[in-house]
Amino acid sequence: MIISIASGKGGTGKTTISTNLALSIEDNVQLLDCDVEEPNAHIFIRPKFIDKNPVLVPVPQVDYEKCTFCGKCASVCAFNAITVIPGKVLIFPELCHSCGSCQYFCPTRAICEIKREVGIIEFGKKNKLEFIHGKLNIGEVISIPIIKEVKKHIDKTKTVIIDAPPGTSCPVIESVKGSDFCILITEPTPFGLNDLILAVAVLRKMKIHFAVIINRCDLGNKNTEEYCKKENISILMTIPFKKEIATAYSKGIPLIEILPKYKEQFCDLLEKIQNILMNK
Repeated sequence: MIISIASGKGGTGKTTISTNLALSIEDNVQLLDCDVEEPNAHIFIRPKFIDKNPVLVPVPQVDYEKCTFCGKCASVCAFNAITVIPGKVLIFPELCHSCGSCQYFCPTRAICEIKREVGIIEFGKKNKLEFIHGKLNIGEVISIPIIKEVKKHIDKTKTVIIDAPPGTSCPVIESVKGSDFCILITEPTPFGLNDLILAVAVLRKMKIHFAVIINRCDLGNKNTEEYCKKENISILMTIPFKKEIATAYSKGIPLIEILPKYKEQFCDLLEKIQNILMNK
């Protein structure tokens, strides 16, 4: 089963839930950190890294012996990654989405593709837990290729947990795509509820089953619970605000290490998710 952990808003506790869920299951589990712009699940898992691979994407290269500077490549590029000036074709690799349109439509076949490194993925182990995360290179703006490369290593014989990026944009959609279930992490604040509503709309559009965990549940107001009740959205767990939880988080210590009672609750999450899927 593939379970993604997402949220419309950053800072709600996605990494807290995903890492503690993975550590609670322990056996036959795979944790993928797809928040490749700022991966931090490894801080709590503390895996032993055993391998890493570069992530390469194709970008255009111009053969000036064939190029007539007609400008066709620039006109078909939807991302403004190519500009043609007299005697020169300017390529901006950071803007390129590797769609191949420039090469396909070039009338003189003057464009080929070369590989460019945009990041890495790393593989680690923590006892029986398999850990994989991606890291986008500094200065890069497109994270989708890294996320896709991380997800290529999904092992469907295991319980797979995906720590998705925050928000509701393309990286989140790529991360949760193909999940059997998604846990949305939120907080009982106006911003938390607003972004939860956006995330719910995305998952309903994608037809992915989901439920909610409310973190810092004793802060803010009851509007989030009322919204979930109105929309018939299951609340799997509530976690109160505690200073010791925040202190442990700042030191990279998992929640279940300082409050072991939560380990059983995280293990119960799997049973709750299976029941929801069976009822659906």
